[in-house]
Amino acid sequence: MLSYIIEGGKRLEGTIAISGSKNASLPIIAGTILSGKTSKLYHVPNIHDTQITLKILTLLGCKVKKSHDKIEINTKGMNKTEIPEDLMRQMRSTVIMAGAIIGRFKEATFSYPGGCEIGARPIDLHLSAFRKLGINIEEKGGFIHCKCDKIVGTEIDLDFPSVGATENIILATVLSEGTTTITNAAMEPEIEDLAKFLNKMGAKIEGAGTNIIKIRGVKQLKEVGYKIMSDRIETGTYLCMVAATAGKVKLLDTEPEHITPILHKLQECGCNIQTKGKTIELEAPKKLKAVDIKTMPYPGFPTDMQSVFGAMLTTAKGTSVVIENIFENRYKYTQELKKMGAKVQIEGKMAVIKGVRRLNGSKVESHDLRGGAALILAGLTAKGTTYVSKIEYVQRGYEHIEEKLAQLGANIKVKNL
Repeated sequence: MLSYIIEGGKRLEGTIAISGSKNASLPIIAGTILSGKTSKLYHVPNIHDTQITLKILTLLGCKVKKSHDKIEINTKGMNKTEIPEDLMRQMRSTVIMAGAIIGRFKEATFSYPGGCEIGARPIDLHLSAFRKLGINIEEKGGFIHCKCDKIVGTEIDLDFPSVGATENIILATVLSEGTTTITNAAMEPEIEDLAKFLNKMGAKIEGAGTNIIKIRGVKQLKEVGYKIMSDRIETGTYLCMVAATAGKVKLLDTEPEHITPILHKLQECGCNIQTKGKTIELEAPKKLKAVDIKTMPYPGFPTDMQSVFGAMLTTAKGTSVVIENIFENRYKYTQELKKMGAKVQIEGKMAVIKGVRRLNGSKVESHDLRGGAALILAGLTAKGTTYVSKIEYVQRGYEHIEEKLAQLGANIKVKNL
């Protein structure tokens, strides 16, 4: 079993570049289906989730060429509309493929998606939206069959600003008849990036990044080249890791405006932060201060940063209160942190973290992507050696994390134990 082996106690310092966004890449890769032509994507992170998404495209009849962080996707020869079940169950975001396939072929078949163990993430909002667009849905034997003669624009009011449902509606309606209006839409930067990509192809999408999005259907799309935005969660993760080790870092190719709540909380912890253009510089104090955080949909504090920030707070001075409002099972990582000497008490949505002087190295296990990153952070600050197993979760969303941390002076290796 592959594990990260971390010798803790090293102060992180240096300069690294941030990779392309995982959460923007996946819907944009799906969006290439809609043109039936060639799309060139740049700044695509080489991670497990993008690899799986590209594998699905290949199995559906598309041609994919990769060169470093550039990917050329030709979807002209796509001749299948069923997403392979084994790949669908590996990650939840594969459900985004459905909207694009339906948008182009007016039918799609897929199973219920899998992914991280962070709680119930039903796709009811996706299916309800599809029905409002005139798509017939049949659920049978664990599979979902979607089919229609045409997609007609309508008004869709989401019960919750779901990122996935918002993206799926956009993808399904770009080539529709008439206009679709999404109210209570998710406002994440990744949705804005998807809209920019599709608009460059010739789509007519207005309001992405706000809670009301309008999609006017077009007849066809054209070939384009597009650079994907930088990963805001990776940016926040490295800032927290450096802060936890009382370090100093310069991050390149970032989008500071996308992580304003994270930057504000790090400043509350005592960090000195400077931003200029696409660069962020952070210098941490010798000891961080405790702070309270509450996760909310964008532009609030992101749920994807909760576990990493929580791990950082285990050695902050004072007591921190964390409230998780998005996923009910996102505190599994705290049980692993307790093995390292962390003092964390969970009460429903709330975690009370009492800072300790130092964590101790231990054998811990990842339960999800961001929880795995949290355990790496804990290992970087701990006394002695930390072994983090089930690193496939971390590899789903962080490109070469051990190499980037090594650039900053961390003693981290990947070994088969």
